[in-house]
Amino acid sequence: MEELHDESLFSSYIEAHQLQHVFHKTLMSHVTLWRYQQGELICSKGDKREYMYLLVRGKLKIFTTTKEGKTFILCFKHPLEAIGDIEYVKKTDMVNTVEAVTEVHMLRISHQALMRHANDDPRVLTFLLKGITNKLYAKSNDLSFHLLYPVEVRLASYLLSVLSDDDSTSKRPVRLTDAANLIGTSYRHINRVIQRFAEKGLIERHRGEITIRDRQRLLEIAEHNIYE
Repeated sequence: MEELHDESLFSSYIEAHQLQHVFHKTLMSHVTLWRYQQGELICSKGDKREYMYLLVRGKLKIFTTTKEGKTFILCFKHPLEAIGDIEYVKKTDMVNTVEAVTEVHMLRISHQALMRHANDDPRVLTFLLKGITNKLYAKSNDLSFHLLYPVEVRLASYLLSVLSDDDSTSKRPVRLTDAANLIGTSYRHINRVIQRFAEKGLIERHRGEITIRDRQRLLEIAEHNIYE
């Protein structure tokens, strides 16, 4: 984790996502830009709520952990995505754990600054409402995806999601237990489908790492649905 003091980069993210229309000048002075490396945690389930983050570059994985230590991946997120917005509204500790899948850049603003300078600001409240509404809509679509599509489609979607957008042929470790937890099936079933994908030349599997060999055919199997 590293704070970036690049005013040009900061301004480019603000303009790209039109955040100058959300945060007024006083509030903007409390916004900082941070970089997280691949695999770093942005926050963990149960952490004290302190900040709202806005993902402006890269990809995030959001997951939760049970008392028994089992991990369940909930979704993957691209810009522009808010983290800590629900916690700010509900005044609760962090609900899920958020991890950088790739190197990510995050805008960060403290809940304290939001309370002090934007608690009744209609621009900020509208922004939060739209973001939370989008999350509810996405959750509804995810549920339909789980109920209506076979494991092959869901696994193809998962494999496409765990790779960054510009890295379609890279070799990457893939935990099949994570895939099974997200997709809602058994490790054994996932393993069988992985073997079929390999036999068809869609992927290559070696020592826990998977290389996507035919992204287009995986997209066709996934019916262009990707866990995002």
